[in-house]
Amino acid sequence: MAATLTRSVLPSLRRCAAPSPLMARSSLMALHARTLTTSMPRMEIKTRYTPEHEWVSLDTETNIGTVGITDYAQKSLGDVVYVELPSQGSEVKQGEQIGAVESVKAASDIYSPVAGTVTSVNDRLADEAGLLNKSPEKDGWLCQIRLLNPSEFETLIEKDAYQKLTDEASD
Repeated sequence: MAATLTRSVLPSLRRCAAPSPLMARSSLMALHARTLTTSMPRMEIKTRYTPEHEWVSLDTETNIGTVGITDYAQKSLGDVVYVELPSQGSEVKQGEQIGAVESVKAASDIYSPVAGTVTSVNDRLADEAGLLNKSPEKDGWLCQIRLLNPSEFETLIEKDAYQKLTDEASD
């Protein structure tokens, strides 16, 4: 790669009228910076919510959504003691029950926010169900789903609207 850059840039620098070493160096640095910028992968993560208090963060490059319950849900449940997760490889439909959460106060079903194939589950929750209380929207994720229809994701609730929904429910 360096040899290619050198071959393509140096002849043009030699054609310039006596380029200074500083000009040659800055031209090479600018070309190198452009090369690095354009070669970096573009990954975007978006998060959406359901009225049932699940969230899904979609990696738009891989089309895999990470699913969990919201902070609002875990606070409503109290101390989580057991989590039932879907099976890896299972096909799920949007709105279909994919698991359950049991706490000292209540039990609640978990619904899939999107349709697709479960690619992985958070095995840590088997021994550390309390992760749902400590870190519901990070370490306490439930499963990952390869989306069957990415447009379903766009029908879910954006963060500001979800916040308004939970604020109204708290009043």
